[in-house]
Amino acid sequence: MKETARYNNISTKTVAASNVLENIREEDDKSADIILLEGDADAAVIAHIGRVLRDDGLIAMEHPNLDDVQANTLLMQMLGNYFKIIMPYNAGDGKTLLLASRAYHPTADIILQRSDLLEGQQYYNCDIHIAAFAMPNYIRKQYLGIIRN
Repeated sequence: MKETARYNNISTKTVAASNVLENIREEDDKSADIILLEGDADAAVIAHIGRVLRDDGLIAMEHPNLDDVQANTLLMQMLGNYFKIIMPYNAGDGKTLLLASRAYHPTADIILQRSDLLEGQQYYNCDIHIAAFAMPNYIRKQYLGIIRN
């Protein structure tokens, strides 16, 4: 939330993790650019997220550990009904999140020269950005045809 507050053209909404489905049902169609989801997401939650996100929207969300291929496959297949790009990324401290996007590829659509000119960054640069989406070969092989990039 702190990072999104830097941009005046992005509106943020906080949805209580305890009852995501009830809260997301109340949101207007195509009213969100980005959804940051903490907690579990079932098919109903993902369907409502698909309804609430704009045509070029994206979601970053928690997911089962990448070693749990069966649970992640099910989640990524549900996301695949609404998003053309689904990629895990390194969030730091050994944790990965899933990014699902309708329009923008997280590494192909970034303007690398501009990303290094962002002010106030103590950690981030274009190399860190690309590296966050790098996955070991065993992950690539386990999720071949499931991760969409």
